[in-house]
Amino acid sequence: MPNPFHLAMPVHDLTAARRFYGELLGCSEGRSSERWVDFNFFGHQFVCHLNPELGEGGAGLHRNPVDGHGVPVPHFGVVLEMDQWEALAERLRAQGVKFEIEPYVRFEGEPGEQATMFFLDPSGNALEFKAFRDIEGQLFAR
Repeated sequence: MPNPFHLAMPVHDLTAARRFYGELLGCSEGRSSERWVDFNFFGHQFVCHLNPELGEGGAGLHRNPVDGHGVPVPHFGVVLEMDQWEALAERLRAQGVKFEIEPYVRFEGEPGEQATMFFLDPSGNALEFKAFRDIEGQLFAR
């Protein structure tokens, strides 16, 4: 097993986080308390820590121009196989998720060509899910 990352992020509401990460994204829940909850985020340990002062929508994001889009920063996510990415994009659309950047192929025909999409969790944390036709050959292509 490759080294899984550990990421802890603030959320304004653990119930909303459970719905979003558990039900919508399909991440199984691990340990929890009244102030935090662990999720298996595609094989990685992701922890939502309650910060009720955060408020719905979070603290706001910076946007960086990439390929003609304003990429929200900070953001996190995972690299999926193309069929997984396509299925997730379809599921998110069916659930009415509002995309910050709609699913599309970025850097088409260039090294690092990738499918990508951005959306926010209920606390305003930005997520990016991406996919490559050849992850090993394209992930760090120059």
